[in-house]
Amino acid sequence: MERYQRIEMLLGSSFENLQNARVILLGVGGVGSFCLDCLYRSGVTKITIVDFDTYDKTNQNRQMWSELHEGETKVEALKEHYPELEIITTRIDEQWVWDFDFEPYDLVLDAIDDRGAKLALAQKCYKKLISSFGSAKRMDPTQIKVDDVWKSYGDKFGAKIRYELKKRGFKKKYKVIFSSEEANIKAKGSFMGVTASFGLTMCAEAIKKLTKER
Repeated sequence: MERYQRIEMLLGSSFENLQNARVILLGVGGVGSFCLDCLYRSGVTKITIVDFDTYDKTNQNRQMWSELHEGETKVEALKEHYPELEIITTRIDEQWVWDFDFEPYDLVLDAIDDRGAKLALAQKCYKKLISSFGSAKRMDPTQIKVDDVWKSYGDKFGAKIRYELKKRGFKKKYKVIFSSEEANIKAKGSFMGVTASFGLTMCAEAIKKLTKER
């Protein structure tokens, strides 16, 4: 289709892999919403999104479409812009991760903040997981890194995840997105230049993995 002509030029025959892929994206806030938009515009349309939250004014500095849907449930609002989405409105916690069937999906994209859920995702889905660590409190998108979880650094949240995984006896590798920049403040302030870049990086890693492995 003409809509995807430019990305097809880049990917050639492997573009078909994107159109056939099934992806689940957990969390559609500052990181997840930009990842979603990037995936969709790149030809990945068989996407399930999971979130429980509604849009408010504090989201409008960094979340796609938030200014148009204040007070509305995020997943339902996003389906208006990306009609092929499958949506699940629920709070993602550790028990939900253990109970949910991830088998039908080629990739699991983690853009959530819940520590227990992130740990469960690592244990259950590490073979097809791409996870985002903290994007808040930072101003420099050029310090975003991608590596396996055990090589990540510079992020206190990521350090807690690694510590807890070790306590659980988890030794496998999976891909994480993190920043080497030190946090600028203690409060959870956010800059779209960083949060959006995390989401776009997650999308790029997803496309790389899908076109390489399928």
